[in-house]
Amino acid sequence: MFNWIGQTLAVTALNLRTIPQRLGSSGVAIVGIAGVVIVFVSVLSIAAGFTAAMQGSGSSSRALVMRSGADSEMTSGLSGADVDVIKQAPGLRRDGQNAVASAELFVIIDLPKISTNTPANVPMRGVDRTVLTVRDEATIVEGRMFEFGTNEIVVGRGANVQFAGLTVGNELKSGQNVWKVVGVFEADGSVHETEIWCDARVLQGAYRRGNSYQTLLARLDSADSFDTFRDWLTSNPQVNVQVRRETEYYAAQSRALSGLIQGVGFGIAALMGIGAVFGAILTMYTAVSTRSREIATLRALGFNTTSVVVSVLVESLALAALGGALGGVAAYLAFNGYQTSTMNFQTFSQVAFAFQVTPQLLVMGLVYALMMGFVGGIFPAIRAARLPIPTALREL
Repeated sequence: MFNWIGQTLAVTALNLRTIPQRLGSSGVAIVGIAGVVIVFVSVLSIAAGFTAAMQGSGSSSRALVMRSGADSEMTSGLSGADVDVIKQAPGLRRDGQNAVASAELFVIIDLPKISTNTPANVPMRGVDRTVLTVRDEATIVEGRMFEFGTNEIVVGRGANVQFAGLTVGNELKSGQNVWKVVGVFEADGSVHETEIWCDARVLQGAYRRGNSYQTLLARLDSADSFDTFRDWLTSNPQVNVQVRRETEYYAAQSRALSGLIQGVGFGIAALMGIGAVFGAILTMYTAVSTRSREIATLRALGFNTTSVVVSVLVESLALAALGGALGGVAAYLAFNGYQTSTMNFQTFSQVAFAFQVTPQLLVMGLVYALMMGFVGGIFPAIRAARLPIPTALREL
């Protein structure tokens, strides 16, 4: 047993020390695997960033009330009378006699993207006076909060950098109104940073919505108050609503697009991985053929075939690990934090987010690189072990 381990370590060390002498052929495998890892990690970082933006929008101590059967804010509808009933529900936090809840209206406006000048669907949200109390993570970072009862708006940081005309002091025309941008807000990188906020009452008039809303966002007494709040509303014959934790709503909103992006990412990585595996196979076959006499000499001296197989596999895995590490570092430097926006197909509006190259993605990229290295090295390793000693000794 110890003899086998010693032989394996000796042959493996010899293989690794001679890699610099075969830098040209080894570089092909390293670059190929690094390229696959870059694409793999970068595509999946889109899904990670989008999911983080969506799921970071929710709080377990907030509940979203929509019309029963609605799957998004766009398909929901609540009357002013519904809102009055909802604000009476137990479990809802109150500030004196006032419910800490924001009845909201959600519309889509067209604005050009700064990067491409192409039109995009930008969400505009009419909110209640309590919005900054309900969404306590939102803070004004430039300018000021809009005044209720006016045509003033504040825009999220993501919308501010992605779409034209949303700088403080500018005016934009939408619906029957001209809106003046008076502030920019941040909301911990959540999906709300893609939105434009204004007074819900003013937005109702601009779009002729009457006394209607689409959702009500309620801050609960505590996360444990959710069941009390939900059960009272769903059993109340005065309203026909569904109640979901805000975290659950946004998690569901992110699944479809995240799943699509992940499917595309794995598919592209699989196709590119096939090419990288062939590159690794050719590299290792070249390494075996150029050292066939060395391998035959070692076997003639008594080194067993298993040690030869392991040594070739370790060399292939070492090249793959190097390629995976380089690819991961390159993907992180190039894409982590890159700001972009995409369509949320649940609401048909843009969501601004940043790519996130997470530690989990880097580990996945390295594991995938090692898998490619193993597949690329196994067949050359078997060939090296099966090479007839007399034939190999006569090759050079």
